[in-house]
Amino acid sequence: MRLRHATALAIALAVSITFVGCAGKIRYSSYYTLHVPAVSDPPAGPDVHASLAVREFRSPGYLRQGPLVYRVSAEQIGFYDYHRWAADPRQFVTTAIADRLRASGNFADVTVYDGRSHSDYIITGRLEKLEEVDYEGGVKVEVALSAQMTDIRTGTTVGQQRVRYRERSPAKCACSCERNESRDGSRDRKTPVIHS
Repeated sequence: MRLRHATALAIALAVSITFVGCAGKIRYSSYYTLHVPAVSDPPAGPDVHASLAVREFRSPGYLRQGPLVYRVSAEQIGFYDYHRWAADPRQFVTTAIADRLRASGNFADVTVYDGRSHSDYIITGRLEKLEEVDYEGGVKVEVALSAQMTDIRTGTTVGQQRVRYRERSPAKCACSCERNESRDGSRDRKTPVIHS
């Protein structure tokens, strides 16, 4: 009987040690937001009467999922497990664009489109990229946007623009500063990766 208890105790102890060893350090998610410097909001000029609405920017589905995105090659992207956006990046971009246009003084009124706008013009756009790029010589951040302005009364496009911005990431980048590499060199990412 004592031998049975001793054996059961030894097995329970071995299993407990195994589970504790596998668990390791508890990881908590870190949440990030885009920092866009504030701009002053000067009054519109006396000859400015046009109003503008900015519709929420669209984006690829993988940018709306929450995890920060990194690209290990031109064809392959991955997602950080423990680094997430605090809010949908489309909301950051839409608000930043509306704030910049409001501060330009070129429009009498600039609002975020809510489906009931009585504006003269509407801007629609797409957040095409917002990711860390980990190839071609160092860590960079890449942002790509496209937008067009439409006259609501006539339905004609009065302007459109594409912008792509890539810059070397600072040493303390939110995405790259806390890479948790295991002994085999893999990062804290979900698998499988998505090929674009």
